[in-house]
Formats: sequence, structure tokens, C-alpha cells
Amino acid sequence: MKLHEIRERINVFLYGSKERVLNGLKLFNLVVSTSALFVLAIYYGYPNESATAAQLLGFVKGTFAFYVLQYITRILYDYHPLRYIRKTWFEAAVMAVLVVEGVSDLLTGELLISRLSSSIGFESISDFSTLFIQGYFFTVVVAELIREGSVLPRVRLNPAIIFIMSFLGIVTAGTVLLMLPEMTTAPGSMNFLDAIFTSTSATCVTGLMVVDTVTFFSYKGQVVLLFLIQLGGLNLVAFGSFLVLASKFGLGVRQHEVIEDFVNKDNFNASNGMLGKVLMWCIGIEALGALAMYMSWGESLTGLSNGKAWFYAVFHSVSAFNNAGISLFTEGLSNPAVAHNYSIHWIITALVFFGALGMVAIFDLFGFERLRERMEQPWKHISFATKIALYFSLGLVGIGSISYWLLERGGTLDGMSPFGQFTTSVFQSATRTSGFNTVDIGQVGVPMLFLLIILMFIGSSSSSTGGGIKTSTFSIVLADVWRTVRSHDHVQLFKRTIPDVLRSRAYSVLLFFLVGNTAAIFMLCISEAEILSMEGRNILDLIFEEVSAFGTVGLSTGITPLLSPFGKVIVMVSMFVGRVGTLTVAYALGGKLTQTHIKYPEGHTMVG
Repeated sequence: MKLHEIRERINVFLYGSKERVLNGLKLFNLVVSTSALFVLAIYYGYPNESATAAQLLGFVKGTFAFYVLQYITRILYDYHPLRYIRKTWFEAAVMAVLVVEGVSDLLTGELLISRLSSSIGFESISDFSTLFIQGYFFTVVVAELIREGSVLPRVRLNPAIIFIMSFLGIVTAGTVLLMLPEMTTAPGSMNFLDAIFTSTSATCVTGLMVVDTVTFFSYKGQVVLLFLIQLGGLNLVAFGSFLVLASKFGLGVRQHEVIEDFVNKDNFNASNGMLGKVLMWCIGIEALGALAMYMSWGESLTGLSNGKAWFYAVFHSVSAFNNAGISLFTEGLSNPAVAHNYSIHWIITALVFFGALGMVAIFDLFGFERLRERMEQPWKHISFATKIALYFSLGLVGIGSISYWLLERGGTLDGMSPFGQFTTSVFQSATRTSGFNTVDIGQVGVPMLFLLIILMFIGSSSSSTGGGIKTSTFSIVLADVWRTVRSHDHVQLFKRTIPDVLRSRAYSVLLFFLVGNTAAIFMLCISEAEILSMEGRNILDLIFEEVSAFGTVGLSTGITPLLSPFGKVIVMVSMFVGRVGTLTVAYALGGKLTQTHIKYPEGHTMVG
């Protein structure tokens, strides 16, 4: 009997139980992965005796065995096993790693990855791998269960609400984890308000902190912050959930536009494999940044172990590319240890710039297919959206850099070498979206602070990890103003006509940002009367703080730890709304999306 005939008989034998077994595995997988994450939270969050720790780790190892078993079962039930393995190549690679690690643990009592990481001085890389694997399976199984045809019932929800809820889920999980005793260096745990503020700041990649990251949080707490930055910056859960939910909720392009930050019509219509592509590119860029930083520390980390140097490199690379601005140095990069390490400054500048440029633009500029296409067909250029992202980002960096040098030569730049002044000027302009600082922002003069407020308000590009109204909104509004001044018939930009719907969305985003910031600043003026009464403080500090929060930037003149409880809530809400997107919140509050074709007679009035 031939092999394919044996396979066909196996398929016939298993067919009757296929749906029941696979659906059961999905539900059981969700229970197992959720339980594993809960066990890991207990293991890392509370001090445990050796016996208890061994039992907890034993449970985690048991979940790994289950993952391998359920993957083998899915292969057996598939009609084309080899094709299925090729289709799920990433999961197959994870399973292969789990099998190798299981064999290593049984034979030697130690994981192979632990031995390898110890040899390079990075003792805790196995912790990262364990958390990543459990988080990966939890995300995958949730995506599987909510997909059309799943075992879960179909519930029609507003896609904007789903997007917002996914962020709330990350913030909530981060808050709970940061409140665990082992996350801080001091006895006890972090209070609820500071924990939810910090979790929101990290998840929304803002970087405003009420405590000193390096002295207040333990290594475990810093790892939690690292994961929150990565998840929030890439919209990993929200973006993945949105893609898999698209078919279930019957989303059209019109509904799809509620997700203003990450998804657009072009990459939605060609979204097969987009999530994997985003992950691979982001991790690759962050890995290159971490390697470059590790090689550039020099004497900045004197006294720290090799493993700590690697962790610092990974943390700052992830924080920079995701435009979070959270640093493991007291007072940020203005700390004397790295204040004059210009190699580190330029690496972070590059990471922040590309993070703020956006993944769609990065794919268009550096994607292998696009590069080959432009080489073979030289008449093809970068896309319209990429031109906006690239040219306006470069223009804003240039304007900010020149202005900083002109306005701060006698201030924060005083005493620096010419190269140091140039580096600092470019750094502070490029990192207007991230919150990193190589000077004391509280010492920056009022004219430059005012200009930084404008730059933070504009922010980064669409589909990026940064915030603000976005360069696309700014460019369309600017083009429309130019059209009005020149009395042109249409709004034009880079030899393209801007559709009315995009112009309407641009003005809506601009209006929402103006109203949101104005309302929040007014409330801060009421709640932060004590800060306003301090010597050297004025309303500009509150304006700077609020625009930084709403634009998910993270720069501060130093008043964040001084905020009252109500002030922290105002800033926290601003960070969240700024991250998920103003239009997304508007659509969520507006309820069901409806389309009307009613048109009233035109009305005319004087304008201006």
C-alpha cells in the first residue's frame, strides 16, 4: 500500500472527530495559556520558596508539552501535513525549540537556551523566551477563537470599541503586574494610581513617569515595562485582533477607517501576512539597534555586568523605536554617564526617526520587493503616503534642529563642542515624538519650549509608533490653506489631488486635538494650582505637559511627579486618547456607523 493511500485512510478514520477535537483543543489551549500566564505572574511577582518555585516552573514546562502535543494533533488531522507545516512555519519553529529544550531539560536538568545565554553573560534571556512563548500562544488562541466560524458565538460590536478594549486590556494587565511586590526595589508594592499611570504611559508609548525607572523598579519590573512598550508601540494585540476580526464583523473600507493610526486602505486590502511582516521588521530593526548600542556603551556602563549591558541596549532600542522615551538612566540621557556619548545619541535618533516614519513608509522605502521593482522599473517612485511621511518628517527635523541651535546656543547648548551642539540640536528635534532628552528640558528657554509644543502637536507619521495629529493631517491642512490662498480649484500635494473625505478627516483630527488639549489644559489649571504657585513654574509647564501627553511624546519640564491625583488622571486619559486615536474614540462614542444620502440645499455665509 502506497503512502498517500495510508494517509487517505487515516484521514477518513479521523474525519468524524476532526471538528470536535480541534475545537476542544482551541478552548483547552486558551485555558492552558491563560493559566500559564497567571502562574508566571505569581512566579515572577511574589517571593517564592524553592519548593513552590519548582512546582510553578513544573506547571509551565507541562504547558510546553501540551503545546507540542496539540500541534502534532493538528498536523495529524490536516489533509496535507507538509503543506500545513509550511503554512505555520513560525509555530513549527517554536515547537522545534520546545522539543529541543525539553530534551535538554530531561537529559541535563538545564535548558539549552540558559546555557547559551550564560555563556554570553545574559543570564535572564530564558525568562524572556518563556514569557514570549506563553504570550504568543495566548494571542494566537484568542485570534483563532474570535475568527469567523469559531466555537465562540458571533457578537457584532463596533470595531472601534474592540480596538480600544484591546488597549485597555494591555493597560489593565500591566497595572496588575506593576503592583506585584517583586516589581519594585522598595518593600511593598506600587500604589494603584501610580501603577495604572505608569502602565498607561508605557502602553501608550508616552514615557511620562512619576517615578525613577532605574531606582524604583526591580529588574522584573523593568522587564514588564519593556513588554508593555513593545505591545503598545506596535499595537500588536489591537492590530492582530483587528485583522482577524475584519471578516467576522463584515468590515468595509469605510468602517475600516476608524482605525486611524495603524491601518489604511492599501495595507488592509493586501493584509495577508501583514502582522508577521510587521513583527519581523520591527524585531529586526530593534535587534540591530540593540547590537549597535551594546557596542557603543564604552565607559557609560562601567561597573555593570555584560548581561546588564545587553539588557540596557535591548530596553533602550525597544523604547526608542517605539517612541516611548522611557530610559534606565536617572534624568534620562542627560545623565552624566551618557550625556556626551554621542554614538548612543545618534543610534537612538535613527531608531526614533524610523519608528516615527511608520511601517508602511519603511516597507515602501526598504522592502525587498519594492526596491527590486524600482530598480527594474526606474520610472516608479515611492508612494504618495511615503512622500508625505518622509519629506515632512525630514522637514520638521530640519526646522526643529536649526531653531534649537539658534535659540539655545546661549542656553542648554552653552559649553558644548560644535559637534555636540549639532548632535543635541538634531536629537531634540528628531525625538520630538519620543520623549528622550539629552538636556534638562526644564532649562530650555521659553521660545524653544513653545516651538517644541508645536512640533509635539504635529507629531509623527501615520502607521507609526508615535502620536500627534500626524504629518499626513498637517500636510493636508497645509495644502488646503495653500489652495485657499492661491485660489486653486482643488487641494493638491505632490501632484496628487486630495479627496474631500481625507480633507474632512484631517480637519476632524485637528479639531479634536485642539478641543481635547484645550479642555485638559483648563482642567489642569484648576487641579494643579499648587504647581502654578511654585517659584519658576507657570502655565507653560502645564501646556507642555498636556500636549506631550496627548501627543504621546513624553517630554516634560519636570512636573510629572508633582501632579495631583486628579492631574494624573487627566494626563493619563490624554495619553490613552492620543494613542488609540481621536477619530477612533469619536467613532466608538458615536455608535453604529450609518450611511446617508440625504443632501440639503447649500447654505452660504461669510468666513473670516
